[in-house]
Amino acid sequence: MTWEIIFVFSLLCFAIVSFIWERISADLTAITVFGVLIFVSMISGSTELPTLENILGVFGNSAPLTIAGMFIVSGALERTGAIDLITSYLRRLVKLPYKSFIFIMVIGVAAVSAFINNTPVVIVLMPVILTLSREMGIASSKLLIPLSYASIFGGTCTLLGTSTNLLASGILRDSGHAPIGMFELAAVGLPILAFGALYLVLFGNKLLPHRETLTSILSDEERKEFMTEAFVRPGSDLNGQTALDSGLLKGRGIRLLEIVRQGVAVPGDPRETTFQTGDRLVMACRPSGVAEAHSIKGISLPDELSEGLETIAVDEGAIVEGVVAPHASIAGKTLGEINFRQRFRMVVVAVHRKGHNQRERLASLHLQEGDTLLMMGSTKAINSLTNSDEIILLDRPRLPARSVRAKMPIAITLTVSIVTLATLNLVPIVAAVALGVAILMLTNCVKPKDAYASVEWSILMIIFGMLALGQAMDSTGASLLIAENMINLVKTIAPEHLQNVMMLAFIYIITSTFTEFLSNNAAVALMVPIALGIAATLGIDPRPFVVASCIAASASFATPIGYQTNTYVYGVGGYKFFDFTKVGLPLNIICFIVTVTVVPMFWSF
Repeated sequence: MTWEIIFVFSLLCFAIVSFIWERISADLTAITVFGVLIFVSMISGSTELPTLENILGVFGNSAPLTIAGMFIVSGALERTGAIDLITSYLRRLVKLPYKSFIFIMVIGVAAVSAFINNTPVVIVLMPVILTLSREMGIASSKLLIPLSYASIFGGTCTLLGTSTNLLASGILRDSGHAPIGMFELAAVGLPILAFGALYLVLFGNKLLPHRETLTSILSDEERKEFMTEAFVRPGSDLNGQTALDSGLLKGRGIRLLEIVRQGVAVPGDPRETTFQTGDRLVMACRPSGVAEAHSIKGISLPDELSEGLETIAVDEGAIVEGVVAPHASIAGKTLGEINFRQRFRMVVVAVHRKGHNQRERLASLHLQEGDTLLMMGSTKAINSLTNSDEIILLDRPRLPARSVRAKMPIAITLTVSIVTLATLNLVPIVAAVALGVAILMLTNCVKPKDAYASVEWSILMIIFGMLALGQAMDSTGASLLIAENMINLVKTIAPEHLQNVMMLAFIYIITSTFTEFLSNNAAVALMVPIALGIAATLGIDPRPFVVASCIAASASFATPIGYQTNTYVYGVGGYKFFDFTKVGLPLNIICFIVTVTVVPMFWSF
């Protein structure tokens, strides 16, 4: 074993541990691997490590460009309201029994997700599902995991269903093999969809937990809070004191949300801020606290303005839930750094993340994509958040403007055209996607700024980093070493006529395990080159192994971190980590059995 192989294995171990540990983001891990690889390759002068030109050659891979284009296409479909077509379809089903509703929902969502990126489908439909769950009188946790799983089922059916399929197809083509066809994976994906839907219909209600959403941590009294504003009067005893020192909030059913001084919100904890004459106090009062607020000495409320100050209407506050959106600029920052109260005119009451509700130390908590926020604010403030790109409100769907909705036929037609061109092999899929994106921008279906914001740049960085690592594994012989050891293991434990199938099973299990704890794109970028090396060593067609890797990388059900859609419903549904394992592990086993059984029938070794 050469030092180059040891170095590459060290990089691989670093990437795996970093992905699981999550101390730094997955894309930063990939960028680190990319940078270290270039640096060592340049200073060592090794002929076994890939050259600078070869490493930078990963940017010439058409798969990431195609994936970026499809993100934009999906973004255009979302912004024009095309995904909302399924909303009216689902609303008609609320009177159906639970099992019938689940079956039709899974089939419908899977059909859409087969051609549109999974994440916007789930993001758009989450508020709809939450509304429908209330109308049906069942817990939203009985519907949100099936929503995520349905989008994953759809992704296994077509080339465009998920970025992993496009990435695997690009690696396969770059290795001198025919790329994956548009509906080639349907031979495995459709049986998985059928068995998955049947499983959720028969066992979903029993296995899915009854979990409450974030608002359940509030009492009925807390949900009926009113918001009001008052001034600190000249000569008031409150002047120079804090809310905590003055006893303003003690036992009064009142919460101080914000202090506005000379038109600007005072940063920091309002309870620990020293009052000054003229300060405007934004308070939340429960019904029992409204009368108390009127009796407080030293402040002026709207109906007792003796100092000639402007009248401020008392406004009923509302409690709403929202999710930190993909690509949100507020992700990675604390509420204080964002100046959340002043920016959104809303107060964060609690944050739900990874199965836990947090109500303490919120000011120092760094927000993450997928965090569920429990917020309180006025009706006006809530309405201004309806179409926000930062926070997705869960009690109301986002509605595109009429001028944008009128562009929906163009977006749908272009999507159908891309699928048709790719299916008939009239042009390479990257050419069809590039032209489609250009037309979408030229017709104002999506503005360039919004188009670029639709791209999951972090995913592309992961792909580039892992492609470079895969290239290094190939050039140093690390992939061949892994392939030979896997082949020797299979030859030891399986009879000759079952060895190819056993190898197929091994590749599926390893890819699936990587996907659950790393990233689906990272799993494919690492495993497809190994699968190609195994096939080359055995002298057989690599296609069955590549197909198995594609399905395993998509069929991520057992953890909430393996697939982004699982991560989003994780917070919204109030789930615990083990809920996904309980429901998803049997699905992983079903997908494994279906893949290992069906693949040899359609793709010969």
